[in-house]
Amino acid sequence: MKRINILLAVFFVIMQISAQNSQTEKSEKPLVAENMPSFGEQISSKGALDVKEMTAKYANMAVADTLKTKFTATVTDVCQAKGCWMKLQLEDGQETMVRFKDYGFFMPKDIKGKEVVVNGLAFVEEMSVADQKHYAKDGGKSATEIAKIKAVKKSFGFEADGVLLKK
Repeated sequence: MKRINILLAVFFVIMQISAQNSQTEKSEKPLVAENMPSFGEQISSKGALDVKEMTAKYANMAVADTLKTKFTATVTDVCQAKGCWMKLQLEDGQETMVRFKDYGFFMPKDIKGKEVVVNGLAFVEEMSVADQKHYAKDGGKSATEIAKIKAVKKSFGFEADGVLLKK
């Protein structure tokens, strides 16, 4: 009988500790600046690279390379169909095309010119003419501008799992 009582006491102690840990996990807030709307996974702006540092990282990458990183940049364009991609300004007039992991979230369509922090995978790819035209159309470019796209181009891409929108 003593053994059963001891086992029950140990069981209740373990259950109590488990319940306390569960409550602690639920009450902890992610490290997100309170004044920045968040999209996708909860991220922090802490440790984000600036545009100059990110441009240097891209310059050292070859086609098909990937790099897990976080950086801050200004939005130059957003998909006007549903906010399913955005372009961010890099140094020397270059841009990076940001898509969202598993199309799990979208961005507001009116954030052009605003600063964001993106977290995820940076990569270098070659973009086909068809893809360039598709994105130009989504971006609201004119038929004349779209018709000028005739060559495959090396581009910088980014798959974001989380985005912070600075106000």
